[in-house]
Amino acid sequence: MVDLSEYAPILLFLFVAVGLSTAFVFLPMGVSRLTGTHNPSAEKLSEYECGFPAFEDSRSQFDVRFYLVAILFIIFDLEAAFLFPWAVSLDLTGWTGWATMMVFFAELIIGYIYAWKIGALEWD
Repeated sequence: MVDLSEYAPILLFLFVAVGLSTAFVFLPMGVSRLTGTHNPSAEKLSEYECGFPAFEDSRSQFDVRFYLVAILFIIFDLEAAFLFPWAVSLDLTGWTGWATMMVFFAELIIGYIYAWKIGALEWD
C-alpha cells in the first residue's frame, strides 16, 4: 500500500499557493470597493492597446516605434540579467568567462550603436 502522508507537504504548499494567489487577486479589488476608490469612468473602461487607442480598420498602418523600443528594452534587460550571475561566478569561470562576456558586451554595443544610427531610439 502507498503511504499518502508523504504527499502532505506538497498538498500544503499547493493550498498555501492557491490561497495566497486568490488573496492577491481578490483582496485589492474588495478593498478598493470598500474604501471608495473603485470609480470606473468611460476613459478608464476604454480599450487601450500598444500605446494608442484601438482603431476600426485592422489594415491601417501604425507606428511600430513602440514595439521597437519594447524589444530594445527586453534585450538590454536580458543583458543585465546575464551580468549578475557572470559577476558572481567570475572567480570560477576565470579568463574564459571574462573573454566570453566581453564578446557578449561587444555584440550588444554594436547592436546599440546600430539602433542609435538608424534612429530607433528617437521619439518624435
